[in-house]
Amino acid sequence: MADANKTVRYFAKATGHVQGVGFRMYIQQHAMELNVSGWVRNMEDGSVHMELQGPEDRVEQLMDIIEAGNYFIKVENFETEVRPVVDGEIGFKIKY
Repeated sequence: MADANKTVRYFAKATGHVQGVGFRMYIQQHAMELNVSGWVRNMEDGSVHMELQGPEDRVEQLMDIIEAGNYFIKVENFETEVRPVVDGEIGFKIKY
């Protein structure tokens, strides 16, 4: 079970129908609602990379939302790896 008191950070890579469908804004909106910080960026290979940081339970909730997608967003593969926590990071940015 996820720990609400433990701060975690994950790098993640999403592939599938994830560009040109509002995916970055979808992630940013849900991250801000869950108070998760980090960033998201479209990559030239068609994938989307991101780093997500916050309370473990909220980051896991966000990852579930990302994987579920919506009518337009279809995540076919979602890979994650643990990264070091970035002290003092606030907000969630869309990188270009």
